[in-house]
Amino acid sequence: MKIVSVIAEYNPFHNGHKRQIEYIKRELKPDFTIAFLSGNFTQRGGVAVLDKFTRARHAILAGFDAVIELPTTFATQSAEIFSSGAVKLISSLPCENVLCFGAETDSADLFIKTANLLLNEPNDFKTLIKEQLKTGVSLIDARDYAFKKLYPELKEIISSPNNILGLEYVKTIIKNGYNVTPIILKREGVSYSDGSAVTEVPSAFSIRNAIQNGNLGSIEKGVPPYVFKDLPSKLPSGDEAIIYSLLTKDKEVIKNTPDCAEGLENRIKDLARKHHTLDGLIEEVKSKRYSTSRIKRIILSTALGIDKQTVIDALNENLYLKVLAINSKKTELLSVLSKSTSTAITKKLDEKGLCETALKVYDIDRLACDLYGLITENYLTTNYMQLI
Repeated sequence: MKIVSVIAEYNPFHNGHKRQIEYIKRELKPDFTIAFLSGNFTQRGGVAVLDKFTRARHAILAGFDAVIELPTTFATQSAEIFSSGAVKLISSLPCENVLCFGAETDSADLFIKTANLLLNEPNDFKTLIKEQLKTGVSLIDARDYAFKKLYPELKEIISSPNNILGLEYVKTIIKNGYNVTPIILKREGVSYSDGSAVTEVPSAFSIRNAIQNGNLGSIEKGVPPYVFKDLPSKLPSGDEAIIYSLLTKDKEVIKNTPDCAEGLENRIKDLARKHHTLDGLIEEVKSKRYSTSRIKRIILSTALGIDKQTVIDALNENLYLKVLAINSKKTELLSVLSKSTSTAITKKLDEKGLCETALKVYDIDRLACDLYGLITENYLTTNYMQLI
C-alpha cells in the first residue's frame, strides 16, 4: 500500500496547491493521499488566515483523502524542527511512504548531495561559518555565504524558502533512516515571497497581501471557488493578546523558547512594555542575526508555552495523528492510521491513549485553538474529525 503525503500550511489553499494534488494522483497513483497541515498558527510565527478545520475542508475538496494536523509544537518552529516533526509523523504510517514537496529546484540528486554535506560538514565549511557568525550575521546567512564560496554548484538549493524546507525534509529522512521516499515537484508560478498581484498560480503571500490591501476581488482567479467564498475581508491580528502574554510571562519563559538565545529575552521583555503592535516590537528587536520570523516564533512560543525541552521530548516520543478531516468515501484509511506507532485521534475517547509528552503537546494544540478563537472571535464548536 502506497500513501503519498504532503506537508503544508495552505495559508490559504490556492491553484498551485491544487495542481500538486492533481499531479500526485495522476503521476504517482497512490492508494491514499494525506495532507499534514499546520494548525491555526504558521511556521513564521503568524496567525493563519483561516482556521485549521476550514483549511482542512479545502484540502479534502481539492482531492486529498485525509488531513492530519501537524502539532503546533512543530508547526510554529524553525525549518529544521518543522520538518523533523512532520517527517517523523509520516514515517509512523505502516505502509510505503512517499513525501511529495514543491521546490524551485527539482533535482533529487542535488537535494541529497546538499543534505549529506550538511549532515557531515567538512572542517573548512565549519570554519567559514564560524568566521561569518563573528560578524553578527544569522546562521542561515553564514551558511549561505559558505555554500557560495565553497560549493557554488549547490547554492540554488539554499536560496529559497521551499528549497530550504525540502532540504530539511531530505536531511531528516537520511539522518533517521526513515522509510520515506522524497518526490520533488518543480514549483510553478510566482515565487513564495512574491507579494505582487495575484496570478492564476499565485503565492499564498500575494493572496494575503491582497486581503491586507482590501483587494479581495483580485484573488478569485488564483484560488478554487470553495476557498474564495471562505476568505476573510481582513487578516486576523493577535497583537493585543500576544503582547499581553509577553507582559505576564517571566523572562525565563521567553528564554526557554526554542529560538531564544544570547539574552534576547531581556530585550523582548523590556521592549514589550513600550509597543502596542507586534510589528513595532519586532522591528525594534530584530537585527542582522535575529530575523523577523525568528522573533515572531519566540513571541508566539512564549504565548503558547512551547519550550526547548517540550520540543526535544516531542521529537523523541511517539505522539499522535490528529485527523482534522477525511473524505467520506475513503474512511477505510482510518483502519490504516490505527496501526501507526502514533495514536490516531478522531474523537475525544482516543485522547486517553496518549503518553505524558503527547498530552502536553496536545494541550498546546488546544491552547492554540483557544488563542485563535480569541483573536478571530471564532471559537470552534468541535475539535474533532470532519467527514467531508
